[in-house]
Amino acid sequence: MSKAAELANLIGNINAGGGGVNRNLIINGAMNVAQRGTSSTGIGASSGYFTCDRWKITAANTAGRLTMTQDSSAPDGFANSIKLDCTTADTSIAAGELLILEQRIEGQNLQTFKKGTSSALPMTISFYVKGNASATYAVQLLDKDNDRTFAKTFSVTTDWSRVSLTFAGDTTGAFTDDNGESLRLNIWLHAGSTYSGGTQTTGWVAESGNLDNLAVGITSFFDSTDRTFFITGVQLEVGQNPTEFEHEPFERTLKKCERYYYLKGKGAATYLGNGGYAVSSEVDCVVNFPTTMRSAPSLEQVSGTNYYSAISADGTDTLDDFVIHQSTIYSILIYNNSDASGSTGRYAALSIVNAAGYIAFSSEL
Repeated sequence: MSKAAELANLIGNINAGGGGVNRNLIINGAMNVAQRGTSSTGIGASSGYFTCDRWKITAANTAGRLTMTQDSSAPDGFANSIKLDCTTADTSIAAGELLILEQRIEGQNLQTFKKGTSSALPMTISFYVKGNASATYAVQLLDKDNDRTFAKTFSVTTDWSRVSLTFAGDTTGAFTDDNGESLRLNIWLHAGSTYSGGTQTTGWVAESGNLDNLAVGITSFFDSTDRTFFITGVQLEVGQNPTEFEHEPFERTLKKCERYYYLKGKGAATYLGNGGYAVSSEVDCVVNFPTTMRSAPSLEQVSGTNYYSAISADGTDTLDDFVIHQSTIYSILIYNNSDASGSTGRYAALSIVNAAGYIAFSSEL
């Protein structure tokens, strides 16, 4: 797209209530942040977050399996993409099978769309994709607050290409102005007849009663172990025209991601925080978060014999794991009372000492 066309689109979106900075509602659309790791194998038996932050794989009822990586293959102007690589095919597709790449968005970040009012504005989603062969997949926008949905298909070729899809403004059902999930971006990659056996809709409808219209006509990602899918540069913005992808500094993207998932430490010799012995058999550790988390987070860790340590004037306690004592959006207090032994009231410095150990905190939607 020429610069003149980009400028015209930006002006058009500004007139429609969009444009300007901070226009992308997707977090980590350039796939730059991967706190959990850069590769994960055997995905398909269960759903979860595996590599690039904020991007969840939802899978159900399929024998298909894939490897997900943060990949260096990317179009000009990008350094990273998500790559999905089919490792186990599933060509006998049962009705309830599905595979979705998704991102979930807080309602308080979506008020600019004016959804549920007579002035509701269009939503435009754009992204870069490629694969090992031509394919057709689907994008679904799902309003979780009001059971409203709209889905469209898109094409993939063997070269990087930019897809842009515009969804008309929806005058039915406002997004809730809070930190809960209001909008889900679903990219359908595999679907049984429960989700693909109907007719594609041309506007917003209730999702209940229209499940079979969500992924009509799509290719099955699991049709061959040759199948790959790459995506990057994902942008969701106000208006009917896609603008150039809004790049931002890495540290800004990381901070946005840490609202939902914060990796405190991983591997040996990683300092966790300051603490002390509340009683002789319990050592506590306070972890302050670098940004306010979406909600009081849960604790993720790898447990194992002598994976962690508490160093005090009494010596070194080796610990297997931690338990949450108190969790808030600002900080968390974790403790161990199964392996600890020290002097009551004594200061301790807590660390990871095993290469396999890690501590993280999650408040994902």
